Amino acid sequence: MRRIFFTLCFNFFLVLAFAQVQTGKASFYADKFDGVSTASGEKYRHNKLTGAHKTLPFGTKVRVTNLANNQSVEVIINDRGPWVEGRIIDVSRSAAEQLGFINKGLAEVKLEVIDPGNGKTSDLGRPIDNVMVEEKEFYSFEIERLTPKGYGVQIGTYQELVNLMRLTENLKNSYKKKVTVQVKVLNGVKYYGLILGNFNSRAKAEQFRADILPKFPDAFIAEYNRK
Repeated sequence: MRRIFFTLCFNFFLVLAFAQVQTGKASFYADKFDGVSTASGEKYRHNKLTGAHKTLPFGTKVRVTNLANNQSVEVIINDRGPWVEGRIIDVSRSAAEQLGFINKGLAEVKLEVIDPGNGKTSDLGRPIDNVMVEEKEFYSFEIERLTPKGYGVQIGTYQELVNLMRLTENLKNSYKKKVTVQVKVLNGVKYYGLILGNFNSRAKAEQFRADILPKFPDAFIAEYNRK
């Protein structure tokens, strides 16, 4: 296993104000997909309020509004897609029913991010294919390679770097802690561990972990210089 640590310091902006509000067409899952695993590892269930988006982190909560009838529903992103040009989200059948477009099949919708979630998949290392980035989506950041010491709190492991970048900015603003990324190479595949804080004692790291457990229940202590 190869380990590399670096800090991502983002002056973070989106030219199209992406990930806040989008408009476009929505579709919904066919019944044949019920029980099939999604890109996050969760199984699709038609009676749950979930959705597929090309780039938003898994766990993101979005409000979808049908512009034809002004009906809205909140869904959790747990899948990738849709892969049809012009469509911005696939929603579960129950979400489509609440939006009132089951008979039409498609709807012109507005999508608003209301909770960025934590971006985690439900399993480590599941490859995500065909992830698309919106055209003209720009980032500015600096990278400093480190050999850190002490302790941090790892909140998750990710494979999609673009989602890691978005989540990092949210975490820096929310917790005012240094964000460190550990790059792990397992079986030739890169994974990114997202670690908050740089504490000189395990006790301080444990205290911070306790504070964030309601939001990140799988968070654990990471010892930077552990062999």
